Amino acid sequence: MKADYYELLGVQKGASEDDLKKAYRKLARKYHPDVNKEAEAEERFKEISEAYEVLSDSQKRAAYDQYGHAGLGSMGGGFDGGFEGFGGGFGGLGDIFEAFFGGQMGGGGRPRRRGPERGADLRLDLEIGFREAIFGTEKTVDIHHLEQCGSCFGTGAKEGSNISRCAHCKGQGQVQTMTRTAFGQFAQVTTCPRCRGEGQTIDQPCPSCKGDGKKQTAKQLKVKIPPGVDTGARLRVTGEGDAGTRGGNSGDLFIVLHASSDKQFQRRDTELFQSLAISYTQAVLGAEVDVPTMDEPHKLKIPAGTQNGTVFSLKGQGVPFLQDNRRRGDMHVEVFVAVPTNISEEEADLLRKLEELRTGEKQHGHGLLDGLKKVFGGKD
Repeated sequence: MKADYYELLGVQKGASEDDLKKAYRKLARKYHPDVNKEAEAEERFKEISEAYEVLSDSQKRAAYDQYGHAGLGSMGGGFDGGFEGFGGGFGGLGDIFEAFFGGQMGGGGRPRRRGPERGADLRLDLEIGFREAIFGTEKTVDIHHLEQCGSCFGTGAKEGSNISRCAHCKGQGQVQTMTRTAFGQFAQVTTCPRCRGEGQTIDQPCPSCKGDGKKQTAKQLKVKIPPGVDTGARLRVTGEGDAGTRGGNSGDLFIVLHASSDKQFQRRDTELFQSLAISYTQAVLGAEVDVPTMDEPHKLKIPAGTQNGTVFSLKGQGVPFLQDNRRRGDMHVEVFVAVPTNISEEEADLLRKLEELRTGEKQHGHGLLDGLKKVFGGKD
């Protein structure tokens, strides 16, 4: 039967991530095969590595806590028996030694000159209007980024200046220092301080960029914003980030959109919502009213006897779908009956007569409702 993972690491079941990492590092130092030459050290190291791989993954740990080793069967749990890929973000044997001891494993590798590096991505926050987010627009934005120097074409050298191999690191861009410890001999690899990792030195730096090969530049870009975007949407403009190094590609510009709100309409994804006031007689007798939309007023039929808070939906009057602008969501209109706050004596008398008519106490002429409609039809 496989040993309990918590017991292997010497921690309690409720141990934190930091406790797990500390326990694992301590045991890894003790049982790593390159440090401990005892016959059982390698097997012990595999066991503690497997335990840490499972317990450092929240999903695997939850399955293990509930079902034990059997709970890991469908999750690909368990250690593969090698020395690469065990949990905690370590990419291999050299990586764990670098993370634990501050250097690479001794004698094994040679420092390598850095190759092309991609430039940094940039972020720009952009405010847009409510209608602009719904129907799309084109905006001109100002950006500041690093571009390749036009004088030296990214070399960092003045025209006619010599570029030679760095004598300090022999063109590798890195230097290493050997350190002997109780765990063995290790090579500490650092960036060459003389050439800053470039592997070459310049006799006369470019006066325009001062040897950097890049210059801070301001420019304007026209950005097309598609219909249907909303706050939080990101637009990617390829190659408009900072310039790369040693021939690397430029980064990208990410434009994060912030759409303003509207006084009349509320938006939820592709749906729009609004409230519409109708009069008492419109609610009782029914009517046809003009409803504002994002395009043009729409005729809405109010059935007789419409209750306060009734919601009507106008198909295709909402927001275009971002992935398919030919489709649109709906507009939802909630009606409420506007009750007058100040009425005349004539209006009050008509309302009393209506109440009497409804309760059957008195009978009045057929012109009563027409009178109400005349008096209240245009009231807010």
